Amino acid sequence: MDILAKVVQWFTDPAHWAGSDGVPTRLAEHLRLSAESVLIGMVIALPIGIVLGHYGRFGNVAINISNVGRAIPSFALLVLSFQVFGLGDAPIIISLTALAIPPMVTNSYVAMREVDPDIKDAARGMGYRELAQILRIEIPLAVPLLMAGIRTSAVQVVATATLAALIAGGGFGRYIIDGLAQFDYTKLMAGAILVAVLALATELGLAALERVLVPRGIRLMSVPATKRVAFKAA
Repeated sequence: MDILAKVVQWFTDPAHWAGSDGVPTRLAEHLRLSAESVLIGMVIALPIGIVLGHYGRFGNVAINISNVGRAIPSFALLVLSFQVFGLGDAPIIISLTALAIPPMVTNSYVAMREVDPDIKDAARGMGYRELAQILRIEIPLAVPLLMAGIRTSAVQVVATATLAALIAGGGFGRYIIDGLAQFDYTKLMAGAILVAVLALATELGLAALERVLVPRGIRLMSVPATKRVAFKAA
């Protein structure tokens, strides 16, 4: 039987949609590992990038450190974390968080530096204090680049979370690793498709969230002048 037909048959088999090895269970595991890693990465990376970008100091240092972080293979981090923490979610989340941090640090720094200095001066002239200026003026203007970093990190984490199965973790990587070990290439292909679909859904979902978060004025500035009339009319 053709491999594609076997994959379709795999997806239509009710046995693969129930139980501890069913698609819903593996989806929940994959989402939990990915979401926790991205959220922890945001808590660490965004404040660093935003503060450094606001003051314009040590930016090159932060970006260089982020680039070094990107150069370290996720598999190597996973193995090292496994040696320290053993089995469980800890080594997986540490490895994925380390993967998530660099794009967010870089993008948040650049996003804050891209805010027009005249706007910052105007905010200070209106009596905004530093924190209020960052939260109410600069971050809303920096949302497109901030979200670009978050989207990049999230998609990378979702794709790389498949490695969790190498140290007895869950998620869609379980289908890939088990399929490879059992020479069950239909299962392996199904797992790869699920990871790809989830990564695509993550990108599209965060892109939609970005459109919601970006201030309407910035959205109007990003469309051609001929289309702005339609926005205003709406």
